[in-house]
Formats: sequence, C-alpha cells, structure tokens
Amino acid sequence: MSYNMKEILIATTNPGKIIEIQSCLGEEIKLLSLKDFASIKEIEEDGKTFEENARKKALGYAKSSQCLTLADDSGLEIDALNGAPGVNSARFSGPKLKDEERTLIDHRNITKVIKLIENVPQEKRTARFVCCMCLASPEKIIIESTGTLEGIIINNEVGTNGFGYDPIFFVPSMKKTVAQLTQNEKNSISHRGKAIRALKEKMKYLL
Repeated sequence: MSYNMKEILIATTNPGKIIEIQSCLGEEIKLLSLKDFASIKEIEEDGKTFEENARKKALGYAKSSQCLTLADDSGLEIDALNGAPGVNSARFSGPKLKDEERTLIDHRNITKVIKLIENVPQEKRTARFVCCMCLASPEKIIIESTGTLEGIIINNEVGTNGFGYDPIFFVPSMKKTVAQLTQNEKNSISHRGKAIRALKEKMKYLL
C-alpha cells in the first residue's frame, strides 16, 4: 500500500516537539499530531531504550491512525547518574498529575536532577541529550535515525526558550544553555535537529 509522504502524524502532544520537527522538516510536509486523533489509545513507553520506544510508538500509532507516523523518544543521560534519567526523562519526578501543565512537569524534573547532582563537581557533570526517531507505516518501519548533543548540567535554570531540561543543559561550544538559544540555533546543534536532518536525508528517496 502507498502512503502520502507529504502528510505525517507526529506521535506526540508536546507542542515544543512539534514546532522543532516542523521547522526542521519544512513547510512542504503537513504534520498531524495525536490531538487530531483523539480516540486513539495512548501507547505505553515501556521500552528499555530510546530506540525501542520510538519503534513501538511509530508502529502502534501508524496502525491505529492508518497514517505514516513519525515517533521519537528522547531524553537526558547524565554520566554521574549512570545514564539517568534516560528513557524516564519525561516522568523522572513521577507521573503527570491531573491537568498538570507541561511546564510544571519540566520544573519538577529539573528540581530532582539538580538535587541529585548538587554535590557532583562541575567536571563530572557531563551529559547528553539523545533522540531516536522512527518513521513507520501501519505495516513496517521505514526509516530510523539518531542524534546526540553533549553538554554539562548546571545548578540553576538559565534561559526561557525550549522545554524539558533545556534550562540546565549548558553547551560549552555555544557558551549558553539550550534554553538561551534561538529556535534556529537550537535546531542547528540539537539532538532532535540532527536526528531529523538524518531522517529527512533518507526521506528524499521516498518523496
């Protein structure tokens, strides 16, 4: 069965992710979100790796929606915490509370990270953002890609852009946290930007 490569479901309700993906893929591809498919049952992210979760979401939502679906699983790996929060990055401080805003969840997660590494010296606060992406049809996985961004965790939130752990993730080459970067700056270096560009390069042969 053939599918319209110009219309893709993004397997998220996170507006920040949708904006980043749209800005990287370009306006020629129409993006749908899970909010456009309110009756679809949420797929549990219970994989042990980012790759497993991305594949599970992409295939699961593609089957439910009968649309080409792009899913990503991304998160923060902190070396001093043995790779945590890892695949639990979005729910590191516990599950989402009823009607809780995304910004409050982010703040809870950030607070927990800072508390856990408060006694870790600066030189041992190395970390990375990881993003694994998967594009799937209802029948099979079509394309996969991965991107990473290396940085250092700081003690205080700096910057108001972005989302998630961006305010405490300092990028030495930019001398800024990710939350201080413009959208274009972030896309040029971010884990998600790298993964999307790699994915888009492979998509050229399918469009």
